[in-house]
Amino acid sequence: MQQMSIGIKINNIKKKLGLNQALDGVSTHFEEGLLHGLIGPEGAGKTTLLRTLLNLLTPDEGTVQFTNHGADIDYNSIRSSIAYMPQQQSLYADLSISEHLDFFRDLYQIPKDVYLKRREELLHITRLDKFIDRPAGKLSGGMYKKLGLMCALLQSPAAILLDEPTNGVDPISRREFWDLLHRLSKENILIIFATAYMDEAERCDRVHILSTGSLIAEGTPRGVLERENVESYDALFIKRAAEGVL
Repeated sequence: MQQMSIGIKINNIKKKLGLNQALDGVSTHFEEGLLHGLIGPEGAGKTTLLRTLLNLLTPDEGTVQFTNHGADIDYNSIRSSIAYMPQQQSLYADLSISEHLDFFRDLYQIPKDVYLKRREELLHITRLDKFIDRPAGKLSGGMYKKLGLMCALLQSPAAILLDEPTNGVDPISRREFWDLLHRLSKENILIIFATAYMDEAERCDRVHILSTGSLIAEGTPRGVLERENVESYDALFIKRAAEGVL
């Protein structure tokens, strides 16, 4: 069976949450097999967009279209191939790393031979293999986030959406987390990574810059900066604020 290669196209997505226009006509293309950065400050609309892509929220206007190897495909047929890592992860403080993996094996109904191989791979690449008996409640912030990512990856998804996974994580753990993501991106997994850290933009293959529900710039990390004639993404936001765009 051919491996899935998922892409997502969105057109003029609008979503109002209460009195707040959380998304205001967002259109973009998350190309298959790339690591996409969804960049913006708190309140930019990143979480709302991720939840809309996952069909957890219904847009007021606009469309979300999934593709597999470039051909349109129904979301329900690939739903089990998409993993989501929310900002607030629901891990169990008293369960060890090993027990979490066993729990998600049963939840995803993964065959034993497939599970054992995947478990070994994930423990190795996250460097958590020496801590399998440690309860989640006693993990450092970076290790906790890695455990959450492992649980999401256990089912070998074709796409993974991560909502600010490095928020509050120390610099060393952030670097290790990004090393892990770049390793995963080589497996042709679509990765959409939401972050408020401007410096993380340049680690992505493509960036999509959000502010107050609108897409203000997108493209390759270096291409966006050159097009906007700025040296950094912080400078881009300062420039747009001066222009009255933000």
